[in-house]
Amino acid sequence: MQIRISWPAGQVTATLDETPTTKALAAVLPITSTAHTWGEEVYFETPASPALEAGARQVVEPGTVAFWTEGDALALPYGPTPISRGEESRLASPCNVLGRIDGDPRALATVRPGDPIRVEPAS
Repeated sequence: MQIRISWPAGQVTATLDETPTTKALAAVLPITSTAHTWGEEVYFETPASPALEAGARQVVEPGTVAFWTEGDALALPYGPTPISRGEESRLASPCNVLGRIDGDPRALATVRPGDPIRVEPAS
């Protein structure tokens, strides 16, 4: 499944794997939310509320599309966060891994806190 994530200064697409969390997210699309940033991570609340999956991870590659179950939020790291060790992307806690941003995830650097952010199926 492909999704488009857009905000006032740009957009990215992402390819998601088939997981229980991806299915829960797909069921609530399209969504509009408010962007938050944490170091080099963008995150925002969604109406989906999936459970933590067995393969959840806290340290992921930049560009990973993750779901933070503790905040019902998509987490999109593109570099280090305040708790990273070195250049790793370390999320606040283990998150369900859904897929990857297509192309350069550093496009997310143009997201500003408070930006409206929209997620929809990419057609």
